[in-house]
Amino acid sequence: MPSLIVEPLNTQHFIMDRDDRKRNKNIGKNFMCRLQCMFSHSSSSERLSLEDTQQWSQSLERLLESKYGLATFRNFLKSEYSDENIEFWLTCEDYKKIKSSFRMSSRAKKIYEQYIKAESPKEINIDYHTREQIKRNVKTPTMHCFDDAQKMVYGLMERDSYPRFLRSDIYRTLLENLAADATKG
Repeated sequence: MPSLIVEPLNTQHFIMDRDDRKRNKNIGKNFMCRLQCMFSHSSSSERLSLEDTQQWSQSLERLLESKYGLATFRNFLKSEYSDENIEFWLTCEDYKKIKSSFRMSSRAKKIYEQYIKAESPKEINIDYHTREQIKRNVKTPTMHCFDDAQKMVYGLMERDSYPRFLRSDIYRTLLENLAADATKG
């Protein structure tokens, strides 16, 4: 009698697994389409490739150098409600390109208010000493006033978010779909 109960459960479990695999495959294909549409206006004919996607697993730096890699990583972090670190890192990269001292001062204050100040909307996880140092630096900002925090955030992403991304369904499904497309020719 107990085998009758177990058998339907196993069958049901198998059907759920099959449905999950089908759903993940569709998610991966839909995500690939969204990524390629996001960059379709680009002048280069570069498309999302299996080789590029596989190289994302070599390092966080390699992932962030790829426009598709960066977009995929950002979407992954948004899905986990933890995108403040990548947003801060990218904002700092843009901040370093500012030439005007007036614009730099204005932007530094905005970055402080949005990411550094305690209880800010997208507060990043940095230590008290670094937070206080930045508070002082923002009064007379330079292009390097956020460097320590940016290094901390990068290290946090490298140790925490990046390994989770590599194990995520988003990344694994993307790889599987690209591999399947590559074998089809």
